[in-house]
Amino acid sequence: MNQSALIRPAWTPATIALMVLGFVVFWPLGLAMLAFIIFGDRLNGFKRDINQATDGMFCGFRRTGRRYRQQFNSDNVVFDDWRRAELDRLEQERQKLDEMRAEFDAYVRELRRAKDQEEFDRFMRERNASRRTDVGPGPEFQTP
Repeated sequence: MNQSALIRPAWTPATIALMVLGFVVFWPLGLAMLAFIIFGDRLNGFKRDINQATDGMFCGFRRTGRRYRQQFNSDNVVFDDWRRAELDRLEQERQKLDEMRAEFDAYVRELRRAKDQEEFDRFMRERNASRRTDVGPGPEFQTP
């Protein structure tokens, strides 16, 4: 790590000032700066470990259509064929459910639109009715 950097995970005047300023402005900022000062040296190792773990977890996935499936081959060909057929069936079911959800969302959207339209029409009727009563004949002038 570059030790000549102004802001580095160490107790330097700059990091202390930023921490105090962070606590004054918004306490989570000060807390974040404190965590950076204390645990900042471990961030590179932490990031490397997380990247390796996620790479290892997702390397077994291959792209099939819109979804990722884990590649798995056993020594039993019949089992692999059955598994592939079941996964395809489940994918079709998932697509059906996605279509049904889209239809339901459209239905709910139309219900909300109809409700909003009814409320708007009622508002306009009441508004127009109140204007008619307010606009009535003007004040009568009395002559002395």
